[in-house]
Amino acid sequence: MHMSDFVLPASSAETRPIAPVESRFSGESGAQTAANQLISFAIGDDQYGVDIMSVREIKGWTAITPLPGQPEYVRGVLNLRGVIVPIIDLRCRFGQGLTEATPLHIVIVVQIEGKTVGLLGDRVLDIVSLDAVEIKPVPRIAQSHKLRFLSGLVTDDTAMIALIDLASLLSETIN
Repeated sequence: MHMSDFVLPASSAETRPIAPVESRFSGESGAQTAANQLISFAIGDDQYGVDIMSVREIKGWTAITPLPGQPEYVRGVLNLRGVIVPIIDLRCRFGQGLTEATPLHIVIVVQIEGKTVGLLGDRVLDIVSLDAVEIKPVPRIAQSHKLRFLSGLVTDDTAMIALIDLASLLSETIN
């Protein structure tokens, strides 16, 4: 399976919904399911992941409409086939400054507690299959603005992926 099956080139204003991912292990005892898969993506050199079951689609960056009076990390809204979708700049939400979005950036459209929200990231990396036992807790040594948005860590072949707690992203914003 290749990410090109799911994402149109960033220069395209159209989107393609993500197809459900079938598990090769369905029906086996203790088997992996789609709930044990995540979409990994990058923000700078850091890798993050979100549960694939929360992802509705991935699209290239397009112009958005800014809204006054919103927190800095809410970049604005996007009209996605008649649905108004707020866009959260994850780099900014994690306290690392605003993303200078270009057509090469991506928006991962997710469903969070019944709300449709877009997450601005740099690029999609992969679909990762994992067992729940592979998810390690986030060390809480110091108070960090970024840590409160993470639910766990997963080690992939070459990198560590920080899992985003989607509900905590909205804890102070969208009602």
